[in-house]
Amino acid sequence: MKISGFDDLLNAARRQDEPHRLLFVFTCAELPDDCTAEQRANFDARQGGTLTPVMCVDKSPHELRDFAALERESRALGHDWRIMFAAALPGHAGQIPTSAAIAQSLQTMVAGIKAGILGSYIPFDREGNIVTIG
Repeated sequence: MKISGFDDLLNAARRQDEPHRLLFVFTCAELPDDCTAEQRANFDARQGGTLTPVMCVDKSPHELRDFAALERESRALGHDWRIMFAAALPGHAGQIPTSAAIAQSLQTMVAGIKAGILGSYIPFDREGNIVTIG
């Protein structure tokens, strides 16, 4: 199934035979202290920089009404973020994924994002639009 927006992700997860948890890692954009003037200009134009994870959470697809609800919740936690990465973790035999599996998957996502391995995650901006990174 093609996911073209946050609602597609929610709807796809809700329709699965097995219960899923949606995993979200929120990142901020940063520049190294030794950046060039060109890198600074690009960064100021909201391009470039390094994505650094600042918080993560898992949710049932049924806990979220829409992207705006997730964005409000993230804002209430007080972290500024630029890109949110999403993934889905399926359960097995009608059971939701275990807390250990969820924690391990979130750790794997954070490590992947820090290493620049982003291919299996869907990146969203603060308005809930899928963005292209690269």
